[in-house]
Amino acid sequence: MQILPDFIPRFLTGVVLNFEIAAGALLLGLLIGAPLALARLRGRSLGVLASGATSILRAAPTFVVMFFILYAVPRQFSVFDIPVSISGTLVVVLALTVYSAAYTADHALEALRHLRLGERHAALLFLPNMARAFFVLVLSSGTGAAIGVSEAVSTTLRQAERLPNLADRLLLFLLVMLFFTATLQAAFAAVSLVRKALGSNWGAVSEEAQISA
Repeated sequence: MQILPDFIPRFLTGVVLNFEIAAGALLLGLLIGAPLALARLRGRSLGVLASGATSILRAAPTFVVMFFILYAVPRQFSVFDIPVSISGTLVVVLALTVYSAAYTADHALEALRHLRLGERHAALLFLPNMARAFFVLVLSSGTGAAIGVSEAVSTTLRQAERLPNLADRLLLFLLVMLFFTATLQAAFAAVSLVRKALGSNWGAVSEEAQISA
């Protein structure tokens, strides 16, 4: 396809933006989800509130949150006389943060419970879980195409509109799908290997503990 030399650099730039959006959403999710997990671990009234907040975050649809932020929150405002501008990219980051925070809260709580029991290897499974969440967020960041964010999906759609016939468009979509499939399947496979390694180490440690007892 003659368009590939022109398309590939812009597509890869869009992929980088997908990764940046996912990284931002994961970081904000950690900042929100970790305190929620700590509150849930302690229980009592604070734990009940944290559990309720996590349930709300878990149930919130990303598309709904994204369009709510886009249309209900002013795009420009000031905080302590400091001007703040919310770009389309930031809207997607904030929308994905809702999922990221709920996911982090659930898995951080599980990790903290393992730490409380002295099961460090099991607690370390939190890390590959976060890596898996990152790649899910990379895929989900494609929702930004709906509001004009120039990530990989949006770049692909714009390029497809310029192609003269259906066969070329289908070929372009197929190549993009193969790229994401190969990249993300390799990433998920790596995460699974890490999980299995940590799980094996945890099993070995547990067995040694039982023998010692």
